[in-house]
Amino acid sequence: MAGAAAASIRERQTVALKRMLNFNVPHVKNSTGEPVWKVLIYDRFGQDIISPLLSVKELRDMGITLHLLLHSDRDPIPDVPAVYFVMPTEENIDRICQDLRNQLYESYYLNFISAISRSKLEDIANAALAASAVTQVAKVFDQYLNFITLEDDMFVLCNQNKELVSYRAINRPDITDTEMETVMDTIVDSLFCFFVTLGAVPIIRCSRGTAAEMVAVKLDKKLRENLRDARNSLFTGDTLGAGQFSFQRPLLVLIDRNIDLATPLHHTWTYQALVHDVLARKLDVYFEYEEKIMSKTTLDKSLLDIISDPDAGTPEDKMRLFLIYYISAQQAPSEADLEQYKKALTDAGCNLNPLQYIKQWKAFAKMASAPTSYGNTTTKPMGLLSRVMNTGSQFVMEGVKNLVLKQQNLPVTRILDNLMEMKSNPETDDYRYFDPKMLRGNDSSVPRNKNPFQEAIVFVVGGGNYIEYQNLVDYIKGKQGKHILYGCSELFNATQFIKQLSQLGQK
Repeated sequence: MAGAAAASIRERQTVALKRMLNFNVPHVKNSTGEPVWKVLIYDRFGQDIISPLLSVKELRDMGITLHLLLHSDRDPIPDVPAVYFVMPTEENIDRICQDLRNQLYESYYLNFISAISRSKLEDIANAALAASAVTQVAKVFDQYLNFITLEDDMFVLCNQNKELVSYRAINRPDITDTEMETVMDTIVDSLFCFFVTLGAVPIIRCSRGTAAEMVAVKLDKKLRENLRDARNSLFTGDTLGAGQFSFQRPLLVLIDRNIDLATPLHHTWTYQALVHDVLARKLDVYFEYEEKIMSKTTLDKSLLDIISDPDAGTPEDKMRLFLIYYISAQQAPSEADLEQYKKALTDAGCNLNPLQYIKQWKAFAKMASAPTSYGNTTTKPMGLLSRVMNTGSQFVMEGVKNLVLKQQNLPVTRILDNLMEMKSNPETDDYRYFDPKMLRGNDSSVPRNKNPFQEAIVFVVGGGNYIEYQNLVDYIKGKQGKHILYGCSELFNATQFIKQLSQLGQK
């Protein structure tokens, strides 16, 4: 990666981890001294963050002789320092306090993946006092590393508890406001950690009335509060990232999964996406058909024939194909036609729950994009969709009309292109604009800066996939000196996504 973002997010996160394993002083490669031997204690979150970045050999080179899960039976090793890398949860803190009481190690370097609250810090201090281990608790650090880097330019929020931030969780009809807050706070915490590690404060754009907007509002607030606290701001001076970044700030585009439900169901040809998707029989047929449906080309063999052909793919392949057709159709099939399709799908062994959900989703989108709202309707609509779909979402209504795979720009890539290149386009003109560095939170969709961005982060709230990632990578290849990162609340393949749609469609 040339230019400003030369240090990819993967590199930055790795440097931060090595620094942590080196007792939080920068790790110098060619120092002749033997590393200090130590043990690494992590929870599952810490394990998920470290494992894609550091091999066992690299850990050994850093002096890590043992790496153990916090909640496992561990023997005392009283003459060795221990580096902890865990989430600041209630049960983790309890276990650390227990370790102090049992005098397991010589000294304790406590690193929290996410910022620890004052009250939990006091719990540790009290436990250390009670165990006369105050001098042994060497340091307590907030690491702000609560995200997982999978590629140089791709990250996800979490593997553990990912149900909490899944598409299904966000779109559950019965989600309460409090639960929704928790989901949003979880996402925002990770994004905040991401930008601390990147060492840059982004300019944020998002669509209105979506879960992505809730994330934007909270993230803007969190960045703003941190910048205001000049003494403790994480974005000044000596951060890891300082100075490696270009003068221009990166753009963060927050996108809601609901703007494009077709892409995650797609059969595809790129290698990574194939690996992430199970190879099914007649995959090429599906790929070709989906491409035709999405580009509105006439089909040479009716959809009904393919669904009814016992040799063409699995029930799931057929369901995916039909859903893509249904999502993309400008004119939904008549009830009579739909019944015929449903019968063929059922005969082919398909579970119809996902269709049930997409039907509601589509009806809702139609209502939301109607020119005027229907007065004050008293019916309680579907969960978050009621909150997210008042966006005049023409886009959802057109399904994926202008998605032609041959020309290669998927909806997410198109949105990014509009915002990164400052193009005027009805699809993105009313996107909200946040600049956490502006003293007063001004809510406007009028961007202060008129120049195209050199660096952007696309983050999909509600889940992403390799097809989209690959599409962005291909898009940016043609742009000299520009960089993008793709992030999502979780990474799913079509099978995993259809399962979530199915759960949402269960009555």
